[in-house]
Amino acid sequence: MPKISIIDTISDPGKEARPNEDRLSYNRDAAFVLDGATGLGDRQHMEGYGSDAAWMAEFAAIRFAERLDGSADPKAVLRQVSEEARDTFTAAAGDQPRYAWPLCSLSALQATTSTLRWFGLGDSAMYILHDNGQSDFLIPIPGAYEWEQHQAAQHISRVGGIGAANMATSDPETLANLREGRARQNTTGGATWTFGVVPEAADHLVMIDVPLYGGGATALLCSDGLADLVALYKLYNPATLVQRAATAGLRSLVTELRHMEREVDPDGLQYPRYKQSDDTTAILLRLET
Repeated sequence: MPKISIIDTISDPGKEARPNEDRLSYNRDAAFVLDGATGLGDRQHMEGYGSDAAWMAEFAAIRFAERLDGSADPKAVLRQVSEEARDTFTAAAGDQPRYAWPLCSLSALQATTSTLRWFGLGDSAMYILHDNGQSDFLIPIPGAYEWEQHQAAQHISRVGGIGAANMATSDPETLANLREGRARQNTTGGATWTFGVVPEAADHLVMIDVPLYGGGATALLCSDGLADLVALYKLYNPATLVQRAATAGLRSLVTELRHMEREVDPDGLQYPRYKQSDDTTAILLRLET
C-alpha cells in the first residue's frame, strides 16, 4: 500500500507588510499546497485573514485535511468545498465582479489503497526524484511559468521595473490587464481553472497517477514562488531542487530565493515578474510502497 511521509514544510511571506496568502496542510493520506491569488478587487470582504485570497486558501486547506483521505474522490471533495466557499463569500461580499472572486492554485498528493495520485489546479507544482535517479515535474497548466514571465516582461518594459510598491498591480494599465485575465478564469471560454468559488472547476481537476521507480521517491509540492528557483532563476533542475531540499532543508531554498529577489534583481529587470518577492510554500515528502 502506498505511503507518504512528511519530511519538511515551510510557508514564508513574500513581504512582511503583506499577508501570506499561501497555505499548506496534510493528513495521514494526503498533502496539499495552496497559493492564494493576490486580490484584484477594490476592497477586502473576508475579515480576519489579511486578504480574501488568504481566507480562500485557509478555508480550503482546513477542509481538505479533514475530508481528503485515502478513499476520497478529489473531484467530489473539491466541488463540495467550493460550494461552501461560494456560499460563505457571497453571504459576506454580495455580488462582486468576477475579477474580485477569491481563488487559489492547488498542488496535492494522495495515497489511495492502490496508488499515489497527484492532482492540481492553477500553477502550483510538484517536483519528484525517484530512487533510480529519474525525475519529473507536474503542473496543471503546462507553460504557465513561461507565459507569466512573458506577460511580466511586457509590464517591466513599459514601466521600467516592477514598481515602487514592489507589485505590478500598482500600475493602472497592468491592473486592468490582470483583471481582464482573472475574470476569464474558471469560465468555459478561458484556459485557466483554479480552486475558488466556482464549483465547476472541480470538473477540470488535473489528476495523474504517480508510479515509483527504484523502490521509492522524494517529492516536493510547492507554490510558484519556490518553483521560480527552477523556472525563472534557473538555479536548479527538478532533480537538483529536490536533492537540495532533502539535504539542506526547505529554509535554505527560501533563503536563496529571497537573495535572488531582493539583492540580485529587486526591480525585475533581469528576471521579469509581477512581484519583487512572492509568498513561498512547500512540503517535502517521502513516497514509498
